[in-house]
Amino acid sequence: ARGHHCPVPTLRLRRAVQDARPGSVVKLMADDPMARIDVPPFAQEKSLDLIHRGDDGAVLSFWIRTPA
Repeated sequence: ARGHHCPVPTLRLRRAVQDARPGSVVKLMADDPMARIDVPPFAQEKSLDLIHRGDDGAVLSFWIRTPA
C-alpha cells in the first residue's frame, strides 16, 4: 500500500485478509503515517492478531495473522 493515502492501506489489508487462508500471516507495508492510527483498530475490530509492527522511518510494516 506504499504510495497510497488513507483509507487505501486499510482497504488493501481488508482485501488481503479476506483472500488469505485461515491462520495466514499478511504483511502490509505503507508509507502513509495515518496507517499507524488506522491499522491497529481495524485489526482489533476484525479479530485479527497484529503480531508485528515495524517503522523504519519511511515505511511502516504490519504483520497480521488471520483467525484460524
